[in-house]
Amino acid sequence: MAFTAPKKGGSSLYQPLADINVTPLVDVMLVLLIVFMITAPMLAAGMKVNLPQSKAAVPLKPKAPVVISLAKDGVIQVNGSDVAKELVLDTVKAKLVLADDDVIHIRGDREAPYGSIVEIMDLLATNGLVKIAILGDNRKPTATPAPGPAAPPVATPTTPPAREPIP
Repeated sequence: MAFTAPKKGGSSLYQPLADINVTPLVDVMLVLLIVFMITAPMLAAGMKVNLPQSKAAVPLKPKAPVVISLAKDGVIQVNGSDVAKELVLDTVKAKLVLADDDVIHIRGDREAPYGSIVEIMDLLATNGLVKIAILGDNRKPTATPAPGPAAPPVATPTTPPAREPIP
């Protein structure tokens, strides 16, 4: 804590100074900056390891997830094959045995009834299959002109309108 010189008429010899001394703070911050600048590249580099070669190692084949598709006319597909609504649960459980993870992807057509998609999700959730992901299309839709008569062209003036002088 810093102290100031005694003031005239003060009751004590030294008065406490309420200002912070910035110089030590800046010194500490610069030292910390230098320490982090030196240690950061060492942390990112890691350790070099010379791995042994193996002749019997075979890379694992990634397995496709279970995808349930619902068309606008009510047709349900599981991984591309048509399935009756009553057999969806059994088919999905059989496919999950072969899949890597237990996440089920649901793709519903834009014009499919929302209630049908919720029924499928409810059927899965009530039977313990709660890891459900709803897929969407992130591509921008192509602009197609609406059928019908074309709108008349808007006339644009070729010369700007005259302006009144400012007084």
